[in-house]
Amino acid sequence: MSVDALLRIVRGHVAIDDRERESLRVFCETVVGLDDPCNEHAGPVHVTASALVVATRGTVLHLHKRLNMWLQPGGHIEHGEDPPTAALREAAEETGLVVAHPAAGPLFFHVDVHPGPRGHTHLDLRYLLFADGSCDPAPAAGESPHVRWFAWDEAATVADAGLVGAVVRARELVAGPV
Repeated sequence: MSVDALLRIVRGHVAIDDRERESLRVFCETVVGLDDPCNEHAGPVHVTASALVVATRGTVLHLHKRLNMWLQPGGHIEHGEDPPTAALREAAEETGLVVAHPAAGPLFFHVDVHPGPRGHTHLDLRYLLFADGSCDPAPAAGESPHVRWFAWDEAATVADAGLVGAVVRARELVAGPV
């Protein structure tokens, strides 16, 4: 995916808090210097995609195997994928749930720049995905087995600092028309 296409995704986005404002600034300044921004092998700084999977009962988080933190599902963008497709694939793999973008199409709603494993920096684009809240997560083999639904308040309490704003925004989006 081109730098211009990535900048179109975030153009006009209104950050929810100071952390996201700073992440948005860093994303825009950094991505323009990347030759292959979605390729994790092109350099230590790259764009990733993740999702908040939501239903009436809250959101799904998983205990990251290497970082030992409750996070949203997400990860690296594979060759030929765009960020919304990568977010959908990663969420399905890491939760085992049938997930879908909103009926109106993919909804980018949050950005966070944070350190990743192995000295990488992730420029993470976050999407809202829906799942059937009556189903419990059943992640694929090799994924973290610690995946579960969290009520909104509990999710905001256990989430990494970079995720709290996304949890707040997702809750607002689910409460109103999407």
